[in-house]
Amino acid sequence: MSYSEMTTGELKALREQLLAAYEEKKGLGLDLSMARGKPSKEQLDLSMPMFSIVNENTPMVGEDGMDFRNYGVLSGIKEAKRLFAEILEVEPENIVIYGNASLNLMYDTVARAFIRGVLGSTPWSKLDKVKFLCPVPGYDRHFTICEFFGIEMVNIPMDENGPDMDMVEKLVSEDPSVKGIWCVPMYSNPTGIVYSDEVVRRFANLRPAAEDFRIYWDNAYCIHHLYRDKQASLLNIVDECRKAGNEDMIYEFCSTSKVTFAGAGISALAASEKNVKSIVGMMDAQIISFDKTNQLRHALFFPTMDALKEHMMKHADIMRPKFEGVIDMLDRELGGAGIASWTRPLGGYFISFDAMDGCAKRIISMCKDAGIVMTGAGAAYPYGKDPRDSNIRIAPSFPSKDELMQACEIFIICVKLVSIEKILETR
Repeated sequence: MSYSEMTTGELKALREQLLAAYEEKKGLGLDLSMARGKPSKEQLDLSMPMFSIVNENTPMVGEDGMDFRNYGVLSGIKEAKRLFAEILEVEPENIVIYGNASLNLMYDTVARAFIRGVLGSTPWSKLDKVKFLCPVPGYDRHFTICEFFGIEMVNIPMDENGPDMDMVEKLVSEDPSVKGIWCVPMYSNPTGIVYSDEVVRRFANLRPAAEDFRIYWDNAYCIHHLYRDKQASLLNIVDECRKAGNEDMIYEFCSTSKVTFAGAGISALAASEKNVKSIVGMMDAQIISFDKTNQLRHALFFPTMDALKEHMMKHADIMRPKFEGVIDMLDRELGGAGIASWTRPLGGYFISFDAMDGCAKRIISMCKDAGIVMTGAGAAYPYGKDPRDSNIRIAPSFPSKDELMQACEIFIICVKLVSIEKILETR
């Protein structure tokens, strides 16, 4: 029954029941987290054989004669480039291998634009204003990078197909201070949506007013499916940009942070020949080379795409029951109540939950008081400001299934209580 259809007396009676349940849960002294999308111990254990795959008996000379233990090969070893080229469906020469996290790579890519400019353009540090378009809700760490550099962020609403491309096209074509747009196109963080073919083609065919405009295509979840038989697909943005004569407009990012070890993976950038040459040239002043033995470890652990896909299905077998458990509980307890909606992703690491307007901060606060840590309300929006105060990101991956269900139960009690309070305020 919809809460809005209940009488004031019925709502007050339900509130008293929920308050009693909430106080009981608070008394348990729980300390559970649904905050960040961290892999669980069981997921990290899947990659433990990597530690023995490179040992004293492993040949440490690559096919080009380079000793992996020594200096050199700034842009990454060929074996690792081939791995990421298959993942991102590009040529190995379009790949630059970086360190253990794509966040570091994205930060450095923005920093280089501020310091030296993009392919000969004016360094952003010398401009009066730099703007980035930010599809929302989105990835909070993208927004943190922008805040650090003083980049003005512009919210771009999204639907089930991706960002509002009418708005993107207008802003990009008319405003030369718009230098970039953040995108998580596959199982987007936090909504789990996948950009449609039309949206990808419209991105590829943008005609920016700024010659140094770039699409920051953070393809973090491109192989993170939850199901073997229900897998979304994403049109290849690099191919589409090339067809449109915009091959220099795209930076595509990826990593193995949630494939192998979150703190010891490898990351990669896919870009045009001109972009790669420019970026590697600037990296030469920054670092001799990244960890080539770790690159080798990954290349040997995933000798084929089939091996990588089977490894990811092991992740899916761990993740899927957690996602289904959360969604089943939300459906059972909140379905038909008319006080919230939530996504049903086929991959990625998050469920996006929308409460009634003006309720998210209060729900998060009540959860915290009951021992449940969640990502802060507003985190999925630039400057931490959700204009509706409604979006909450649920991260099911890290807790055990039992802990997750406990946390979800308390979360739902908080949602119901805050929603009832909101409805009663308006009567």
